[in-house]
Amino acid sequence: MSIRGTCLVWFRLDLRMADNPALHAALQDFDTVIPIYIWEPGDTNLPKIGAASKWWLHHSLSALLVDLRKLESKLIIRAGPTQQVVQELLVESKAQAIYWNRGYDPHSVTTDATLKTQLLHKGYTVKVLKGPLLFEPGEIKNGSGGAYRVFTPFWKNCLTQAKSIAPPLPVPRYIPTPGKTPDSLDLNNLNLLPSLPWADGFAKMWNPGEHGARNRLVELKNTKLKSYSNERDRADRDGTSQLSPHLHFGEISPRTLWAELSPLGSSADSYLRQIAWREFAHHLLFHFPSTINQPLRHEFKNFPWIKDRKLLNAWQKGVTGYPMVDAGMRQLWKTGWMHNRVRMIVASFLVKHLLIPWQDGADWFWDTLVDADLANNSLGWQWVAGCGADAAPYFRIFNPVSQGTKFDPEGTYIRTWVPELASLDTQWIHSPWNAPSEVLDAAGVKIGKTYPKPIVDHAFARARALRSYEMMSSLKEKDH
Repeated sequence: MSIRGTCLVWFRLDLRMADNPALHAALQDFDTVIPIYIWEPGDTNLPKIGAASKWWLHHSLSALLVDLRKLESKLIIRAGPTQQVVQELLVESKAQAIYWNRGYDPHSVTTDATLKTQLLHKGYTVKVLKGPLLFEPGEIKNGSGGAYRVFTPFWKNCLTQAKSIAPPLPVPRYIPTPGKTPDSLDLNNLNLLPSLPWADGFAKMWNPGEHGARNRLVELKNTKLKSYSNERDRADRDGTSQLSPHLHFGEISPRTLWAELSPLGSSADSYLRQIAWREFAHHLLFHFPSTINQPLRHEFKNFPWIKDRKLLNAWQKGVTGYPMVDAGMRQLWKTGWMHNRVRMIVASFLVKHLLIPWQDGADWFWDTLVDADLANNSLGWQWVAGCGADAAPYFRIFNPVSQGTKFDPEGTYIRTWVPELASLDTQWIHSPWNAPSEVLDAAGVKIGKTYPKPIVDHAFARARALRSYEMMSSLKEKDH
């Protein structure tokens, strides 16, 4: 039976109606509910949200506003320090309670604990529920009762506990709202959209919001899932789910994906494994919060990274002279997203060919990806650099040419994103600097003019990287 009174529901990275535990609980417990969203632009101990993510957030909030109106509700938007804004809204609304879904990054963990303590002390009812993950970080433990650092045993443990995953909650039919609610900022007042038109291409690819997420899931189930395990690594094919930004902003829950896909058997295994990698990343960040910018493996403090702004800029702009790397970086700039396999290729190139610190690459991805996720970003970059959990061995140095021929054999992906090479014969498109002059002339390609020379030789870069890792290892032995 509901309590006479009003409950605030604080939306964070859970911008959806379906399977929203905080919203569902508030509707069960109280007779009126006020959804709120707080934009905290000030300083926190986390990187500020990137420009591409701001674009997505604007459109996701816009979609949420529409969905709430359909349920005869509204979203109260405020900007400012979270603790201050929450307490102001509680007073203005005369609400007795506030519910929200838990966060697992360092800032959210601190905010949740502090805010809950303050509000309980003042006599408010507070509920913090599990929403963004299948399992709480404390629910999946290794044999010693600690956190896993290797994915496969983590995944096996998840599978043994899969029966405990609750079914997703339904979309509310109606959200009863008090007759008078606090004032709200207009969404445009948050100034989330970029002032320059560089994000114009995003809208051609993405439809932020819960309905866009649902459409992606339907597409995955109906057309992509059967070939997902074989197609997901092919950069030249549309074989990935492209659900990652929807998952990050909570427009769809991992519990919904698990409920709809796990009954499909082995055809869904490869994709559900990717959901578990996301889970693994969030558990790691919870247990090792310093991995946002510090290596999990401490010996990497001795790694001889090179700070070179010119080389970093060439990588960021997609003018390294390696077509597969350049295609990925240009796809990122144009769409706010990059194919998963290509992310590994471009990341390996930055940290192992150029020896530029992985943190610089993580910062660029954080600013330019619409699916920029602190846990996934930190795990991914540390994995490639070899300094994190379940990391790639140091001697695994991707050859961008052979990676290109394997995952874009006809050069389709490169022709799409590096149009100056579009007319080049497939035999040479992955290494145009090796093409005969008559082939280059026929394709209208002039190496060093219409397309850059490679900024580093692969054989040289590979040997230098291996020496650097060996140097780090020898320094580690001296430390002991």
